[in-house]
Amino acid sequence: MDTDVIVVGAGPTGLTLANELGLAGVRALVLERLPERTGQSKALNLQPRTAEMLQMRGWLEPVLDRAVTAVPGGHFAGMPLDYSVFDTRFPYQVGIPQARVEEFLEDRLAAYGTPVLRGHELTGLAQDAGGVTATVTGPRGTHDLRAAYLVGADGGRSTVRKRLGVGFPGRDGRVSMVVADVVLADDEALPTTWRLPPVEPGRAGELFLVPLGEGVFRFLFGGPEQQGIDRDSPVTEDEIRAALRPAHGFRPRLREVRWASRFTDASRQAERYVNGRVLLAGDAAHIHFPAGGQGLNLGVQDAFNLGWKLAAQVKGAASEGLLETYHTERHPVGAAVLRNTRAQGVLLVPDDDVLALRGIMADVLATPEANRRIAGMISGLDIRYPMPDTPAHPLLGTRLPAPLPSGRGLLLADDRPVHPWRDRVDVSAPHEGESVLIRPDGYVCWAGTTNTPGLTDALTRWFGPAK
Repeated sequence: MDTDVIVVGAGPTGLTLANELGLAGVRALVLERLPERTGQSKALNLQPRTAEMLQMRGWLEPVLDRAVTAVPGGHFAGMPLDYSVFDTRFPYQVGIPQARVEEFLEDRLAAYGTPVLRGHELTGLAQDAGGVTATVTGPRGTHDLRAAYLVGADGGRSTVRKRLGVGFPGRDGRVSMVVADVVLADDEALPTTWRLPPVEPGRAGELFLVPLGEGVFRFLFGGPEQQGIDRDSPVTEDEIRAALRPAHGFRPRLREVRWASRFTDASRQAERYVNGRVLLAGDAAHIHFPAGGQGLNLGVQDAFNLGWKLAAQVKGAASEGLLETYHTERHPVGAAVLRNTRAQGVLLVPDDDVLALRGIMADVLATPEANRRIAGMISGLDIRYPMPDTPAHPLLGTRLPAPLPSGRGLLLADDRPVHPWRDRVDVSAPHEGESVLIRPDGYVCWAGTTNTPGLTDALTRWFGPAK
């Protein structure tokens, strides 16, 4: 084997996964088609649950050093959500361009000796009972790489997914929009703080501009003139100038376009995330309308769920069926995001009847129960994984923020019945008087007292057979 795991794609999902594998002592390498970092800002936020997961590894502080701002709460189709109702250290979004997250994650890989092979494109893929063969075309020609497993984290047009022939059901886009980073001439009327999208989409004179610093702004626009344009056609400066229409008494003046891209509200999900020795994560597994700021977060959380399970599989320490739980746990989470983004897309249609519906929805979301339900969905704080064959307990399957810098599991208990798993599970004091077993991704997989049945079964299920 050339390596244990090949990760295809050096976006946030692939780089997070490579870090998780490196932390677990698994050899990995990352293939990236592009020859260098683009520096494009792309996604702009970390939701509370993603911030918690970075914090549990000790990775959040250096990310915050690169952040632009903190964004209070969240939104559902532009209607505000209050995150302060949750027991979290991060009742806000971290405002940070995706490029800065990628830079941090890629720099971290040096500690594990994990290479990122830029300018290397996957051009062939085959798997057998013993591993995966990836045909790679790079600056020095085409060659094969052999690994035990391969993960496709190579975006919505994933070559890995297409080579596998995995179904990608859903629907094509019906609405086209443009996102761009632009440099604007100084003007006192330009926004200086981040804000939620317009409450009434399509309202005359409304612009969605987010300041990124040094005169650069994220600009988002759509409209009838965008419909029918091929997604791959270049975005022109004339289009952007025309979209920078007069707003609130001023007209922003364009100086430079840093980058621009078209996107749609297409919504699709891979039928299978686990396909023998080849797995899918991030946009390779699901695409959706970027409403509510969930895309980067969904992919990074895929990686946190998959990393420790795949590492255990590679090291021969996984119980039967552990790797399959990546699909059974994350596929429903992805499906839920697709549902809520499609609903948000409907609520953003600039139509009088839709605006009437938005008014009612805004009233509903102002109630504590509805806010908590939808805010939990958008923030990722409501995720609860099924824990089969485990005694019922309110904490089971829920997140429990705790420091997990080793990437191992954690038993919070006075007694220490984990000696046979000591290389895979750390031990610390009980949680609020209760014993709790936490998986490496921060979710509770057993709770009670050390006399409560099921602890040995849970240790075996999630951390492999006892030594």
